[in-house]
Amino acid sequence: MEKNDLLKHIAETGYNVGYTAKLHFASYELIEKIPSLISFISMAFGIYALAFESLSTKDISSTLLVLGIVGLYVSNRNSDKIHYKIKGDKLTNLFNDLKRLNNEVKAASDELTNFSYRLGLIEEKFNENCSPNHIIFATWFAHYKFFWEQQTGWIEEHKEFGLFRDKIPLTFWFSLIVVAIIFLLNTESIMSHICEFTQVKEATHE
Repeated sequence: MEKNDLLKHIAETGYNVGYTAKLHFASYELIEKIPSLISFISMAFGIYALAFESLSTKDISSTLLVLGIVGLYVSNRNSDKIHYKIKGDKLTNLFNDLKRLNNEVKAASDELTNFSYRLGLIEEKFNENCSPNHIIFATWFAHYKFFWEQQTGWIEEHKEFGLFRDKIPLTFWFSLIVVAIIFLLNTESIMSHICEFTQVKEATHE
């Protein structure tokens, strides 16, 4: 294998390992933080609903009920939390190993057999430390953590990332399109709710 091909292979593996590490950490952080966040939001709305009658509507109640269901879903995954953390740490170590391997290959002579062997070992460890199932929306959070928090300059030397194709998940674009369509189909109803809320607020002030 030529040096450029090996460096490209290392970069591609670095992307896979680094993103997967962030995916595990994303699942861990969502399980850790979402229940507390939902409890805070529910309590805050409950307190404000005592002061503002306009908040005591079916829409708000339904939203809080949905948040409660989401909280139950996340809480049911609590037993997986520590596994995501452990595997995320192991994958981060492999990511750092790949970065060091990349630097060593760049400074090496034509003999690359040992580097190819080490890359193979890292890929085996990577496959052993991947959880198949992750919490909902973990992929969105992982994209943010990898592309906007992680230092990926050494990977981008051999693998280019596009904003729309790589850095923002496809499911996010799909969800955005669905939300936009729903909004356009229900514009009249949404504006009616806004007008009612405004009128109730003005009447309260009077």
